[in-house]
Amino acid sequence: MTMPETETHTAVLDRIVDGETAVLLLEEAGDVVDELALDVDALPDEGRHEGAVFEVRVDRDEGTLREATYREDEERERRESAQERFDRLSERLPDE
Repeated sequence: MTMPETETHTAVLDRIVDGETAVLLLEEAGDVVDELALDVDALPDEGRHEGAVFEVRVDRDEGTLREATYREDEERERRESAQERFDRLSERLPDE
């Protein structure tokens, strides 16, 4: 019997639907390549919020989650980077 092949991705929790279904956006090289809907209880407790970042292993054939590891540091870095971009964009341009 062979073990199913898995793929590893960075995933971001996009939304939680009806408090039960988590929708993860799977990324490769910073681009969204797929999404995965699963029971929110399949995720680690500390990462059950929108914007949470995970490293996930997904069964390639079935498209099912095999493992999810919450990446708090990466989530924090993404939030800080987004805030910095927002702050730069919101600065007033000098009068010409």
